[in-house]
Amino acid sequence: MRILAFHPGAHDASAAVFDDYELVAAVQEERLTRNKGSGDGVPWLAIDEVLSIAGWTRDDVDAIASTRAFLAPRYLKYPFYKKIDYAIRRRLGKERKQREVWRHCQRYRTTDTLSIFNTGLFLAENGFRADAKFFFANHHAAHALPALFFTDWDEALVYTADGIGDNVSYSIRSLKHGRLTCYYGDDRWLLVPPFGNSLAHAYAFATAACGFRMLRHEGKLTGLAAYGEPTLAPDIARHFSLDDDGVVTTKFRGEVELGRALTDIFRGHSRETIAASIQTAVEDLALKSVCHWLARTGAQRLALAGGLFANVRLNRLLAEQCAVDEVFVFPAMGDDGLAVGAGLSYLFARDGVSRWLEHRRRLDHVYLGRDYDKEIDRHLGAAQGVQRIPGAPAKIAAEKIIAGEVGAAYIGRMEYGPRALGARSILASPQKGEINDQLNKRLERSEFMPFAPYVLEEDCETVFEITRVNRYASRFMTITCAVRPEWRERIPAVVHVDDTARPQIIRDRDNPIYADILRRFRAATGLPVLVNTSFNVHEEPIVNAPAEALRALLDRRIDFVVTKQAVYTL
Repeated sequence: MRILAFHPGAHDASAAVFDDYELVAAVQEERLTRNKGSGDGVPWLAIDEVLSIAGWTRDDVDAIASTRAFLAPRYLKYPFYKKIDYAIRRRLGKERKQREVWRHCQRYRTTDTLSIFNTGLFLAENGFRADAKFFFANHHAAHALPALFFTDWDEALVYTADGIGDNVSYSIRSLKHGRLTCYYGDDRWLLVPPFGNSLAHAYAFATAACGFRMLRHEGKLTGLAAYGEPTLAPDIARHFSLDDDGVVTTKFRGEVELGRALTDIFRGHSRETIAASIQTAVEDLALKSVCHWLARTGAQRLALAGGLFANVRLNRLLAEQCAVDEVFVFPAMGDDGLAVGAGLSYLFARDGVSRWLEHRRRLDHVYLGRDYDKEIDRHLGAAQGVQRIPGAPAKIAAEKIIAGEVGAAYIGRMEYGPRALGARSILASPQKGEINDQLNKRLERSEFMPFAPYVLEEDCETVFEITRVNRYASRFMTITCAVRPEWRERIPAVVHVDDTARPQIIRDRDNPIYADILRRFRAATGLPVLVNTSFNVHEEPIVNAPAEALRALLDRRIDFVVTKQAVYTL
């Protein structure tokens, strides 16, 4: 069965296609619009991109799965006077909540979303077959299911946390004896009064209080937190608690009230203090909640997803403080991952838990975008002023990095999710801490943003405190861990102020050239890691098309580009 899945978000919209249980392609809308965090309804560019990658047309699609997010009101069944009301609100710029499908479910007191959705009109208007099936996925199920599907565990706690989706900010599920039980956050909570208990929203308000952009720059606070003292953490924490079921709760009735209270706390304090305080408060509450549910379910493995778990310091805390054998964070943990989750939710509903569990597998990579290997060499080779250097690409790239140059890997299919993992990565030597300032200046990034290392599988335990608990998560840069003392001064460019790093463990079979560059660098220098940071300028999405890579080279953001075929420089 050919399945199209998408998340029509107000931000981080995305699309994916499945050939039954095979995930064929997944792409974020931002990679195509070139607007960071892009989302304003159905991600048609991403939809057509993933269909093209699969070699399908819209007419080939057998089933469509979507989250209950931003859809045009004309597809929703409600009285004519409501359509007039929407038109007026749209002219006044106040219509956004009117487009969220889950709010219409609340209005009509139904969890049967198809009963208020004009499926026939959507299919007819957009070139799909009239007999294509349509399915709406629960928001937090669409976070949770990928985090579980890409494991081989026979038992687990699956915990999700984000701003809000389908009326809740958390979900809690347990896999045991072949059954997946949801304790909190499924459609039973869709119609209850709203909450203001989101730790992710609290983190977002702290981001705004520091002068950064909510829902985009939260990662800056994670890096900034190491420079401050958490003096405000008790004031933040007194607004939250755990209820009898171990779910984070608060007295606030919505995010507006929460935002006002936190803004009062943050007012007049430095951004370092705010960052350290919100990080500590969130860590303490999340740890208590997750530990409660691990004890209650008896689970020894922990699957995490949702935007809160983009926080790699929090993920490390959970891995080290919880009594678990392994932690896995779905690499596209934010709303950009909901497209994959919607597709898996459809398969779960179609087949039931037993058959769905049988198809699970560990994730090898997230190279799920378009492969431009043929176009990139033609594009760079034809550009005026760009030189192609003859020889083995990995050998030349390693030599240039040893000489102090900064390069970019443009290899194979683009990554899915927020991390560059060797397909669209900037590479540099970790030997000198000054490279951070130099790279930040060239890429127009904030000075406290840390860089990440990548390391070969055979070296990972030598350099970093990699264990069976964090190894799988470390393949996708979703967790930090300590750098071993003997390496901290040798690779300062990738060591955070707290002596941790956010490594990517790379295997030859997943990206041979990327691995070979590092192996050659190690042979020449004795250093088993390289800097890997996203191939993008600050506030732009990760590079996708060849023209974007060429522009970065011409703008001297980088010194060279390495592809599967060659190395190019000015």
